[in-house]
Amino acid sequence: MKSATGSHTGTGTWLLQRATAVALALALPGLAIYFMTALPIDFNDWQALFAPLWLRVLMLLTVAVLALHAWVGMRDIFMDYVRPTGLRLALYLVVIVILAGSVVWLAAIVWGTA
Repeated sequence: MKSATGSHTGTGTWLLQRATAVALALALPGLAIYFMTALPIDFNDWQALFAPLWLRVLMLLTVAVLALHAWVGMRDIFMDYVRPTGLRLALYLVVIVILAGSVVWLAAIVWGTA
């Protein structure tokens, strides 16, 4: 049976998974140190913590990269272990909605529109 996709289609997703892992390995320790050194006590401290534009942009980019990394991993798990096509597509949809919704929710919170 001939595949609907060409050969080596997994190379791009493999590289994407590794690239997002490197981006997360660089961003998450820096963000963790930033938050641990600030130790906000009340709501005003939290607002001041997220005031710099660079932090809001970095947070949004980091969460978007995390969502992309999670999507590639979940997609591969579903492709390997979920055989019924309808169930696999339903799981894809659930994961996409949750990940995209999480990124949008963070954007709304960080930019104060929530």
